[in-house]
Amino acid sequence: MAHTHLFESLADGLADKGFAVVEGFLSSAEVRNILDTDEFGDNKLHFRKAGIGKTAKQINEAIRGDYLQWIDPEQASPVIRVYLDRLQQMIAFFNQTLRLSLKGVEVHRTWYPPGAHYARHVDQFRSDDHRKLSIICYVNEQWKVEHGGQLRLHLDDGAYDILPEGGRLVCFRSDLIEHEVLPATRDRLSLTGWAVDREPGTW
Repeated sequence: MAHTHLFESLADGLADKGFAVVEGFLSSAEVRNILDTDEFGDNKLHFRKAGIGKTAKQINEAIRGDYLQWIDPEQASPVIRVYLDRLQQMIAFFNQTLRLSLKGVEVHRTWYPPGAHYARHVDQFRSDDHRKLSIICYVNEQWKVEHGGQLRLHLDDGAYDILPEGGRLVCFRSDLIEHEVLPATRDRLSLTGWAVDREPGTW
């Protein structure tokens, strides 16, 4: 398996710390191919304002200011399919090595306009514990520290900041790790999703 070394690094981090970060989960060419798709090329036409909560989905920009578009695997473009297939390989690896019982992934495109943020939270709903792992892969080219937009993980020993550099993948326990997204000075794009222990839904 071509990406086994990345999967091994992620599995080790999850087992030891509850989170892991790897570079090059997507190559620079794969990132560019994704950015060239219509969905990321014209954000405001295809994305909708993200809400909070599982059922009510209230819009509250004081808590989160991102926009999203769910990805239907059956209708995904070939370049997105590359990413989804790699995630499925990763999930199979985790099931084998970490003895998990993951059934699949649910993924959406995410767009944070300049200045948007997401306040501190955990990803697993109180009323629904099927989200087991949070998985974020960034598709931002030439990201610099001064652009901001860090993902901040709140760990037992303090905050841990991760820049949203293209191709970088972050994976962490959905039930344990509180996190937030800091404001950026430019558009911040990612493929965001969750490994779940039931058959993924449709949107």
